[in-house]
Amino acid sequence: MNQECKKCRQKFILEKDDLSFYEKMKVPPPVNCPKCRFKWRALFRNEMMLYNRICALCGKSTIAMYNPESPYIVYCKDCWLSEKWDPYSYAQDYDPQKSFFEQIIFNSGPNNEECAYSRGLILCREAFDSYYANKAEKIYEIVNVNMSSGVVWAQNTDNCIDSAFLLNCSDCQNCFGCVNLRHKSYHFFNEPLSRDEYQKRISEILGSYKNIEEFRVQFEKFSIHFPRKENSNLKNLNVSGDYIFESKNCHNSYEISFCEDSKFLFSNKRTKNCYDLIGHGRRSELLLECVAVGTSSNVIGSWWSTGSHDIGYSFALRSSEYCFGCDSVRSGQYVILNKRYNKDEYESIRSKIISELKKKDLYGLYFPPELAPFAYNETIAQDNFPLTKEEALAQDFRWEDNLQKTEGKETIRPEDIPDHIKDVPDSITEKILRCIDCNRNYKIIAQELLFYRKIIIPIPRKCFYCRHRDRIIRRGPYKFWNRNCAKCQKEIATNYSPDRPEIVYCEKCYQQEVY
Repeated sequence: MNQECKKCRQKFILEKDDLSFYEKMKVPPPVNCPKCRFKWRALFRNEMMLYNRICALCGKSTIAMYNPESPYIVYCKDCWLSEKWDPYSYAQDYDPQKSFFEQIIFNSGPNNEECAYSRGLILCREAFDSYYANKAEKIYEIVNVNMSSGVVWAQNTDNCIDSAFLLNCSDCQNCFGCVNLRHKSYHFFNEPLSRDEYQKRISEILGSYKNIEEFRVQFEKFSIHFPRKENSNLKNLNVSGDYIFESKNCHNSYEISFCEDSKFLFSNKRTKNCYDLIGHGRRSELLLECVAVGTSSNVIGSWWSTGSHDIGYSFALRSSEYCFGCDSVRSGQYVILNKRYNKDEYESIRSKIISELKKKDLYGLYFPPELAPFAYNETIAQDNFPLTKEEALAQDFRWEDNLQKTEGKETIRPEDIPDHIKDVPDSITEKILRCIDCNRNYKIIAQELLFYRKIIIPIPRKCFYCRHRDRIIRRGPYKFWNRNCAKCQKEIATNYSPDRPEIVYCEKCYQQEVY
């Protein structure tokens, strides 16, 4: 079934399975294309921009993801989880003369230890500046690392130990500057060395900022001559997308693990029978158009809810059921706009609201952009589909000109930071540094310094925002192009655009190459 996106006017296709899912969820087929739907959800996902604020309940200073100029009431974590306030005190009646979304109330990483400046971590320990890792420890500046330890400056590695500058390697130990290796140890630029010679070479590089940067350039030139696989997927059945692991029957999805029978997922784990999600999703099924919803079922158009079922267009619900248009309700049942009803009243009012939303082609979609708590450039929408301010405003998204950023307060210049980590004093944690890319001021925390010394890593000269941006670039865009396998000429879909210099193989040819 061909459809024209109501938002961008681009054509998109609704498959038979899509229509079956929407029928199961009792919603009409979407009028917006997958890309526009992603942007709407992503506006509720601020992962990097933080601001100093005062808790509206206890008055203490706190760090929040909400800009101080935003109209939202913000509590610190302790106050929000406390019994000092009652979400039902915000209850209001549904007014059919007003738009439902006008009446919505706005008030407001698993099992990881010693981690910072990272996203997409599962069961990780001592991870800094990492993007998407599973069961890993002592990792730094990585993209997509699985079951590894002591791996730094690496991408797409599995079951590797004490290695650096790896690309597409598996079961490697003590390897440095290597590409497409399997079951190797003591290799340098893919060449075997004796243990003593290997240790001698890497000791001349590790710990020195100057030497690491020079080696980084050499490694990029070296790695460009090796074939890349069309995607970074592993151990799947019938999937399409990228960074998909141990999943089946999942399509148009990215950064997912252990998922089944789902579509349009982004950064989800252990999710079944769901469409259009961003974040969380663990032990959940029948979710549609949700952000950070988990351990839940039969939820539509909601944000940050856990342990709940039969929920619609709600925020921050916990252990609740049969709620619609609610915010921060705990253990609620038959609640609309934070007001309790009996079952019959609830069903009657809910039916009226759904009828209103269907008439406006909104039911089954996420909250419209005007309700987003963040500006476009504060969210992962900008990470994945970057826009200029003019483009964002033209698409009816907000733009924040005053992102919190300190400049000109540095107490040490980049060139005055000791080159080698062994020469860096403890007092570096008291200094204010300046990013060599964007001039933003940043600091090194004590935990971070200990990690750098343990792994023999030089002090980074870029702020964590720019380091995150660089990892996004290394990860690649979430856009696919059709091109041909460089070996067998089979047509493949890959996020390496045809004008890029990398050699790209289909799955079969790549496996024949590396094994």
